[in-house]
Amino acid sequence: MKNIRGVLEQIDTFRWRLPQSYSPCMRVPGIIYASEQMLPHINEERVLGQVANVACLPGVTGCSLAMPDVHWGYGFPIGGVAAMRLDDGVVSPGGVGFDINCGVRLLTTCLDSADLQPRIEALVNELYTAIPSGLGVSGKIHLNTREINSVLEGGSRWAVEHGFGKPEDLACTEETGWFTGSSAGCVSNLAKERGASQLGTLGSGNHFVEIAAVDEIYAPDTARVMGIERPGQVVAWIHTGSRGLGHQVADDYIKTMLGAMAKYGITVPDRQLACCPVNSSEGKDYLAAIRCAANYAWANRQMITHLTREAFAKVMGATLNSLGLELLWDVAHNIAKLETHIWEGQRIQLCVHRKGATRAFPAHHPDLPARYASTGQPVLIPGDMGRYSFVMVGTQRAMEESFGSTCHGAGRLKSRIAARKTIDGRDFAALLARRGIVVRAGSISGLAEEASGAYKDISEVIEVAHGAGLSDKVLRTRPLGVIKG
Repeated sequence: MKNIRGVLEQIDTFRWRLPQSYSPCMRVPGIIYASEQMLPHINEERVLGQVANVACLPGVTGCSLAMPDVHWGYGFPIGGVAAMRLDDGVVSPGGVGFDINCGVRLLTTCLDSADLQPRIEALVNELYTAIPSGLGVSGKIHLNTREINSVLEGGSRWAVEHGFGKPEDLACTEETGWFTGSSAGCVSNLAKERGASQLGTLGSGNHFVEIAAVDEIYAPDTARVMGIERPGQVVAWIHTGSRGLGHQVADDYIKTMLGAMAKYGITVPDRQLACCPVNSSEGKDYLAAIRCAANYAWANRQMITHLTREAFAKVMGATLNSLGLELLWDVAHNIAKLETHIWEGQRIQLCVHRKGATRAFPAHHPDLPARYASTGQPVLIPGDMGRYSFVMVGTQRAMEESFGSTCHGAGRLKSRIAARKTIDGRDFAALLARRGIVVRAGSISGLAEEASGAYKDISEVIEVAHGAGLSDKVLRTRPLGVIKG
């Protein structure tokens, strides 16, 4: 093994071990998935320290993992994965993040990009009008207490039952869009108030709806199972989460756990890793609350799916049946879930934290619907609005070494402040226009924060994930039009 800078031990082309000697409190090593070219940025982002800190948590199993899109985050790095034993392990809000079940879904259509091109600007404008976006924005639906409790415990099922989608959508959503074990009583009234008027809204930051065209197909047979037949086929990406409700749930339970750690004799190297035992009353309440927030996020994406379908039908002057607009898959990015894994030859239930990471279960996994039993779970990895996005599938190797996890996106290279200093939002919009990409955004500064230069090149991230065997490439899409918060 090759020693890099006296700290990381190179395992192979895409794997680097952070030994337990890096920090005296580490209970397990760290594993970082990256190319050698990515290491300087990882070092600058203080990722090694965060990977080490996660490795200090009680009950951590295997390794503290960093995906190839990793960068600094609250507590855990974004792109961090860690699994905790249930008997002596902890659950940490810092391992989930503030935007609980921020995730992405992909719709396929029957359209070709040539058919859509004359109407792409009209479609983007219609989507921007139909889907409220921006910081703190409210939607057209205002829920009372009974209704929001139903959303928190019903997820996508609630949305479909109320006319926002169809039953077939549920089968192509992780957990069928509905977490069991949710309890609205574990969510504060303030969180519910924040979520009461935000269902069916996009939010701000890196959330988006993107109309794209299939650019390249690497695995045609797998792509056909997903409903992708040819290059040029139009698809729609939807990326958002649990909005203010999820943020408040995180804030509430960080405070709860900071106050409770002493009771359990827990110390952490970083207060942002505040945690409690998985099986404690605080831990159980937090898991019930994040299941509610995840359900809210799935209902939110389901409603935006409905609004996207309506916008397509209106602009194209066609029926939904003729346009397709079928849900390919929906994945959660920020979540902690109880899952069964085989580790060191033993079948064990673990609390898997994925923060800025995607579940990547392989073919024949019992949690997959029949449609994807032979292919593995679709893995949806959006890039930035000026380059590409990718669809991959989960692998057996991911199950064996990353608890069925892979990367979730490109990963930031620059902070939002640094990005705004680099390019003006108007200039970036003009650059996109020259590339034939139509963009609508509620904030010029927000557009600058999401410029391509603020992110890693998604193609490099994908090559690491594919090369390391965490997920396999299926297809690539390129943007035609985007709405941003």
